[in-house]
Amino acid sequence: MIRVYSSARGLILESNGAYYSPPGHLSLDTLFRAAAPGDLLRGCLVTATPASAPRELRAPLQSQEVWAAGVTYLRSKSARMAESKDAGGGTFYDRVYEADRPELFFKATPHRVAAPGALVRIRSDSRWNVPEPELTLAVNAAGRIFGYTLGNDMSSRDIEGENPLYLPQAKVYDRSAALGPCLVVSEILPGPETALRIEIRRGGAPVFQGETTLGQIKRPLPSLADWLFRDNSFPSGAYLMTGTGIVPPDTFTLQRGDEIRITLEPVGTLQNTVG
Repeated sequence: MIRVYSSARGLILESNGAYYSPPGHLSLDTLFRAAAPGDLLRGCLVTATPASAPRELRAPLQSQEVWAAGVTYLRSKSARMAESKDAGGGTFYDRVYEADRPELFFKATPHRVAAPGALVRIRSDSRWNVPEPELTLAVNAAGRIFGYTLGNDMSSRDIEGENPLYLPQAKVYDRSAALGPCLVVSEILPGPETALRIEIRRGGAPVFQGETTLGQIKRPLPSLADWLFRDNSFPSGAYLMTGTGIVPPDTFTLQRGDEIRITLEPVGTLQNTVG
């Protein structure tokens, strides 16, 4: 396992607790285009120089699109059926949860993605907004999962609930996503027992906490990547958020100034503030 950090001074690799500056030719695009990204990084470590722990982190992406899968957890299916019941869309989500074909949607281009520690946004025309903590797969240009990170899929639940066709507006806007704090490159994905946690703090005090495990995801993770790459191409690879199993109560909505902390080991904690 190698952690890749994107920082103001370039990429930093972490292996077995030590940090390294890789050769200058290594970029995130190079990594995502490689047939064997893990082998590429192990080769870079041979000639890498010692470095200090990274600061001023950036989101670990360069040219990668960010996509997302929905209704992969039972909790998400229930929440989306409830929010859209008045628009007649409740049965859509029930059918998607049971179908072979997953729900996949475009989430963000790189310039819409917030870095660790940076501001995420809530829409100015929305009244009900939540974060969605998600395991996020790193998929290379050949469609192979080679690692993972944490994602925050910011969502406007009132807009999506008004009409399922409004999903792009509920999901895609400036700083509607965050990724980080690092990209974990490993041939082994986190096991079903792995905990995914979120804490939202307001004025220094917790206002919501939640936890689930990756074993609650209904679909095999490789199948999500297979569907994404079906009749589609990603020359620089892609990130794929895998859905959320943690949904705040219907009475909760984010406010500006809220601090969102999402944790998954061995990625760490993705922290952002609502701006």
